[in-house]
Amino acid sequence: MIIKRNCLALLSGAVLLAGCADSDVQEVNQWMEQTKKETKVNVPPLTEPTTFVPFAYSTVGQVDPYDPNKLLAELARSSSANNPLKPDDSRPKEVLEAFPLDTMSMVGSMKSKGVMYALVQIDKTIYHVKQGDRVGQNFGIITGVNDEAISIKETVQDAGGEWIERPTKLELQERKEKK
Repeated sequence: MIIKRNCLALLSGAVLLAGCADSDVQEVNQWMEQTKKETKVNVPPLTEPTTFVPFAYSTVGQVDPYDPNKLLAELARSSSANNPLKPDDSRPKEVLEAFPLDTMSMVGSMKSKGVMYALVQIDKTIYHVKQGDRVGQNFGIITGVNDEAISIKETVQDAGGEWIERPTKLELQERKEKK
C-alpha cells in the first residue's frame, strides 16, 4: 500500500512535469527572432560637440560690478543731490528727536493762549509739544495736534535710497482708573 502511494505520487509528478514542456516558449522565441530580423533601427548620428574655448578674465585694476557698497554709495550720492525731501543734517536736534516714536505715548492735551499742545510721556517724564515741533528719530515733524491724536510726518529713506515722507499718528492713551 505504501509502495502504491509512492508510485502514484511519482507518476503524478512526472505527468505534471511533462505538462510544463517548452512548446509555448519555443514559439515565443521564434516570434522574437523573426521580429528582430524584420525591425530596422534608424538612429540619426550624433552631431559633433562644439569646442569650448575658455576665456580668462583679468580682474586686476577692474571694478567689481557686484560690490553692494559701490551701489549703495552711488544711490545715496545721486538721491541726496536731487531730492528736495532730504533732511537738513546741519540743524541742531530738538530734545524729542533722540527718542523713537514707539517709546512715546500721548497722555493728554491742553490749550494755552490759542495754541493747542499735546502732552507726551517718555518713560516717566511728560513733555508738551505743538505743531511744528520735531519728534522721533526719523526726522519727524508734528503737522497737527488735537484732543485725540498727534499727526506726524516722518522723512525716511526707501530701499532705493530716495527720501520719502511717511505720515503717522500718536493717539491718546487712556488710562484705566483704579477704584
